[in-house]
Amino acid sequence: MSTSNPRLEPVTAANFDAVCAVSVRPDQTHLVSPVVKSLAEAYVHPAVAWPRAIVDDDTVVGFVMAFLDCAWDDNPDDVRFGIWRLNISAGHQGKGYGRFAVEAICAELRGRGVSRAYVTWDTGTHTPEPFYLGLGFRRTGELSGNQTVGVRAL
Repeated sequence: MSTSNPRLEPVTAANFDAVCAVSVRPDQTHLVSPVVKSLAEAYVHPAVAWPRAIVDDDTVVGFVMAFLDCAWDDNPDDVRFGIWRLNISAGHQGKGYGRFAVEAICAELRGRGVSRAYVTWDTGTHTPEPFYLGLGFRRTGELSGNQTVGVRAL
């Protein structure tokens, strides 16, 4: 990371434009929705979505959104928590911000008493699968739509 002070901050009126400006590399746009879509989803799912700006010093370098207390496949007995979206600005990739965000979400979930974190990813060109597997997630064998589901013990 370029500095030693990355942190997650709530998305507010003060950082909204900078958060919405987060844009991944052009070769990744098919893998992750734009931040503005995530914020719209957070608005319509306020009990489940936990959106945060990834900030280093005073610079927004990315966006991450967790899902909290979400029933899997509408099964009320299978409640899950995890990473819904992760967008790191193209110019800030490769500096450890994605790893930081995943670890920060996992720490937040642990603090809430959660024992497993879930994430999904697309397969194919430029997939984030190696990234998530390198952070300790493993494939569950499930699919969410066309995406692979991964889980990590906390």
